[in-house]
Amino acid sequence: MITRDPEIAAAAIRTGGLAAVPTETVYGLAADAANPDALRRLYAVKGRPADHPSIVHLADSADAPGWAAAWPAEAQALADAFWPGPLTLVLPAGERAAAEALGGTGTIGLRVPDHALARAVIAAAGTGVAAPSANRFGRVSPTNAQHVADDLGADVDVILDGGPCRVGVESTIVDLTGPAPRILRPGAVSAAMVAAVLARAPDGAPTGAPRAPGTLAAHYAPRLPVVVADDGALSDLGAGDALIAPAPVLRGLHHPGPVFDAGADAEAYAARLYALLRAADGSGARRIVAVPPPGGGVGDAVRDRLRRAAAGSPDADERT
Repeated sequence: MITRDPEIAAAAIRTGGLAAVPTETVYGLAADAANPDALRRLYAVKGRPADHPSIVHLADSADAPGWAAAWPAEAQALADAFWPGPLTLVLPAGERAAAEALGGTGTIGLRVPDHALARAVIAAAGTGVAAPSANRFGRVSPTNAQHVADDLGADVDVILDGGPCRVGVESTIVDLTGPAPRILRPGAVSAAMVAAVLARAPDGAPTGAPRAPGTLAAHYAPRLPVVVADDGALSDLGAGDALIAPAPVLRGLHHPGPVFDAGADAEAYAARLYALLRAADGSGARRIVAVPPPGGGVGDAVRDRLRRAAAGSPDADERT
């Protein structure tokens, strides 16, 4: 069922069902984060490993201390700066979330989405909402309602249509459980932005960092093989290749195969990324060749997602 009424989605969540909900990043498959049965169904529908935690979405930043066992000053500073928005904070888990949402980590990822419909659903549901991306595990995330319907069909009770996602890549994840903040996943909130608020630079994610959504080496993968043509290296581009590239790369380039314009800058690329991967996957090509945007800001997030998509490609082992 596809609807534009947030109350219908909230009712599904309140009664233990699943609702696909739009956010500014991607569509999430939402379930009551305090309901073990609903969470087990969510994980089964996605095919998500039980030890892979889910981010809990809240309607308001004032609700966060109730879901976390600790709420340090740096968490408040980042929430004040970036919530509602595409930033997830990892903190010691409180007692409100069911263990099934935590993946055995003892920590909880929290964020307040910057999408009015999402916040309306969460507020009406009266609970925190676990909402990993509304697609089968490891595959391309959905950024519109039709993507969800294509992936999950009748396995989701309600799909709330909020139009295309504005940001288009998943939230930045910052771990605040250690002596220094650590970025576990890049997103639209950059390391420089985090550093400016905290007055200290966050660390990158070392080996052995807490498990976090979307950080497996292979993830976000379409069915076709993906090759990342870094630095615009297109010397082996063939007619059977679907090409995804920024507009400046495409100018003056004559490619006989399918061509997908990723836009003029990294922000446009991020907003289009998953829709373009899906379109290229259905283009009849033999593989997808993606020219990433320059690094920095959300460009780092796009490059991260393309790298993981390539690692999850059907012939990734043969290309290493």
